[in-house]
Amino acid sequence: MTILVTGGAGYIGSHTCVELLQKGYEVVIADNFVNSSMDVPERIARITGKMPKVFELDVADSHALDLVFAENHIGAVIHFAGLKAVGESCQIPLRYYRNNLDTTLTLLETMERHGCKKLVFSSSATVYGPKNECPYTEDMPTSATNPYGWTKVMIEQILRDYCAANPEFSAVLLRYFNPIGAHESGLLGDDPNGIPNNLMPYVARVAAGQLPRLTVFGDDYPTRDGSCLRDYLHVVDLAKGHLSALEYAASHTGAEAFNLGTGEGISVLELVHSFQEVNGVPVPFVIGGRRDGDLAEVYANPSRAREELHWTAEKTLDDMCRDSWHFIQTRKAER
Repeated sequence: MTILVTGGAGYIGSHTCVELLQKGYEVVIADNFVNSSMDVPERIARITGKMPKVFELDVADSHALDLVFAENHIGAVIHFAGLKAVGESCQIPLRYYRNNLDTTLTLLETMERHGCKKLVFSSSATVYGPKNECPYTEDMPTSATNPYGWTKVMIEQILRDYCAANPEFSAVLLRYFNPIGAHESGLLGDDPNGIPNNLMPYVARVAAGQLPRLTVFGDDYPTRDGSCLRDYLHVVDLAKGHLSALEYAASHTGAEAFNLGTGEGISVLELVHSFQEVNGVPVPFVIGGRRDGDLAEVYANPSRAREELHWTAEKTLDDMCRDSWHFIQTRKAER
């Protein structure tokens, strides 16, 4: 089967392409490379021995996307393409709504024209909003606190409505928690442009001397060490979850949501200390005030994914820290 991966050159998308190719799938990447590097497909090929087919395009471009479907017998789509920075979404909300909704609507219309009826969607734990209590379960009501999160809530609803009107269609909604880590080869990892928005790439760059120090936002939360708890999972485990979702879509129809997480909360300070201990490097940090909108605890109940997708996160926090450091060392050596 040929799988179209929108945003396939991105952090999670690239790791998913590796897993797909290693399982024998044909892979077609559609990416505009706004938030990714042009050398990622070649890195995927170095790991897997097979070059994915790449189309540089905006997924909201209906004509360009039609050509991809016309030239390739696409059996299913994994949809990553979208803008994803929470803070930025609050500053330029219209761009987020236009981009994230348009790419999804255009993709669904194109899939319909070409008879493609299986979609795995990159959703987020942010859809649980601020009022649900941990651990989050898929039957909880959804909401959001920022435009990025609302685009995920809205797209999930679009997919439910579309499946209700098209009973042969399958949409698997994967609600990610906090993916970190990198491919063990050191060739793929989280390498954002500019100052990282996420914790692990920031920690790694501080350790590498590229940033002066980390600020831990708050140490007075009602947690075991006062810092926020998050459900960190290895990006390779997350990528494998998409293959499990594809297999599920092959035998199920309708829209179904699944949490992809470990089910355990790890604190910010625990992650920093683990990174220092595993890699033998210092990570200078200071304690700052709480950040607006941060919740004390965010972690999953992943039992539904375990039971229905037959997926479980396997890698440890030490693995996540070790692979993240290996990746940034590899990138530093290349430069």
